[in-house]
Amino acid sequence: MMLESGIIKDEEVEYLIRDVYELYGYDFSMYSRASFKRRVNRICLIDKFASFAELRYTLINDPDYLKRFIEEVTVNVTEMFRDPFFFKALRENILPQLGTYPLIRVWVAGCSTGEEAYSMAIMLKEAGLYQKSLIYATDINPSVLETARAGIFPISQMKVYSENYIQSGGKQDFSDYYTANYDSAKFDTNLKEKLILSTHNLVSDSSFNSFQLIICRNVLIYFDKALQERVFQLFDDSLENLGFLGLGSKETLRFSNLGKHYQQVTDQKIWKKAAHN
Repeated sequence: MMLESGIIKDEEVEYLIRDVYELYGYDFSMYSRASFKRRVNRICLIDKFASFAELRYTLINDPDYLKRFIEEVTVNVTEMFRDPFFFKALRENILPQLGTYPLIRVWVAGCSTGEEAYSMAIMLKEAGLYQKSLIYATDINPSVLETARAGIFPISQMKVYSENYIQSGGKQDFSDYYTANYDSAKFDTNLKEKLILSTHNLVSDSSFNSFQLIICRNVLIYFDKALQERVFQLFDDSLENLGFLGLGSKETLRFSNLGKHYQQVTDQKIWKKAAHN
C-alpha cells in the first residue's frame, strides 16, 4: 500500500524537520509549512513510501537518501532568461551602471541548475563587461551545482530559452552559445570562465563577499516572514551601497524592515540600495 497524498500530519512534519536538522544540520524550520508539507507528500508518493514512519526511518538510517530528499524539498524550477523582461531591465538599466566599476561582482543566490548564472554570463559578455566580472552562483543542493558545472541542458529546452533570450533584448543567434549533441546542449566553456559555483545555505550561512548585484528569484516565496527578513539582512550585509537586488515576480522588499533603505528602480523587481550603515 502506498501513502495517500495529503495524509502527513502537522506534528509529523515537525518531527521530520527536527530529525533532519539534528542529524544533518539542514534547517527547514522556517520554511513555509504548507510548501514543505506539500513537497514531503510528493516525495512519499514518488518514492512509494507506505507510511510517513517509513520515510522518516529511511532518512534517519540512510544518509545517502538525504541527497534525494534535499533535491525534492528545495525548489529547482528554472530556465534561461526566465521572465525575460526582468533580464531586459538588467540589460538596459543596470548593466550600464555596473560597467562603471573596475570589477563587477554578481551573486546568483539559490541558482539551482545554473540557468540564470549562464544567462548573466551571456548578458555581461554582450555588454563587453564579462572579462571584468565574477559571477558567484550558490545553492544549498550540491547535486544541482553538478549540473550547473557541466553546463549541459536538454536540447528540448533550447526553443524556449532562445525565445526568452530574444525577448530579453538579445541580438545574437542564441545557438552560437552552445553545441547541440543528440538530446543535449553543451554551453561554451568560456561562459564558465568567470563563474564560481559553491554550496551556500541562505538559512544558516553568512555573507562571504561584497557585491554590486545580487539576484535571488523565486526562492523567498518558500520561506516564512521571519526567514525572509533574515535573508534580506544577509543580502543587505553582502551588497555594496548603491548596489542592486533582483527578486522574483511574486517577491518584494516593500514590506521588509530594510525596505526604507531601498528604492525600486525599474518596473521589474529590482531595487537599488541607498547608502546606509
